[in-house]
Amino acid sequence: VAQHFLASYHIECTDEVKQSVVNTMGTIQDIVAEKCVEYFERYRRRTFVFLLLKWNLSTTGLAKLMEAEVSVSQLSKELVMKEKDLAVASKKADEVLLEVTMKAHAAEKVKMQVQKVKDKAQAIVDDIAIDKAAAEEKLEAARPALEEAKAALQ
Repeated sequence: VAQHFLASYHIECTDEVKQSVVNTMGTIQDIVAEKCVEYFERYRRRTFVFLLLKWNLSTTGLAKLMEAEVSVSQLSKELVMKEKDLAVASKKADEVLLEVTMKAHAAEKVKMQVQKVKDKAQAIVDDIAIDKAAAEEKLEAARPALEEAKAALQ
C-alpha cells in the first residue's frame, strides 16, 4: 500500500532513500494493522485507523538525511585526501627509518673499530704497568746498595 501511494509522490532524495521510506511506512502500517486485530480480540470492538502521512519528513527528516549524505560525501573526499597525505608521510617515515638504520650500522662499525683500538691501547698500558712494577721492584732491591754507595762518598 505504501508503495502504491508513495510511488508517485515526489521526494528529493536518492531512489535508495525513497525505497527506505516506503519500506518504513509499510512496516508501520503492518504494525498498526496488527494492533487493530489485537484490540478486536481483546475488546471485541473493531477499530479502523487510517494513516495520514504528514510529510514533515520531507521538510525535516529527509532534509537531515540529505544533509548527512552531503556530509558523508564531503568526509569521504577528505578521507581520500588524508589517505594520500598519510601515504606520503608514511613513505617519508620509511625513508628516514632506512637512513637512520644505515647510519646506526655505520656507527656500530666505527664503534667496533674504536673498541679494537681501545683494547690494543689498554693492552699496551697493561704491559707498561707490568714493566713499571718490575722496574720499581728492581729499583727497591738496588736501593740499599745505592744508599751504601752514597754514604761512602760523602
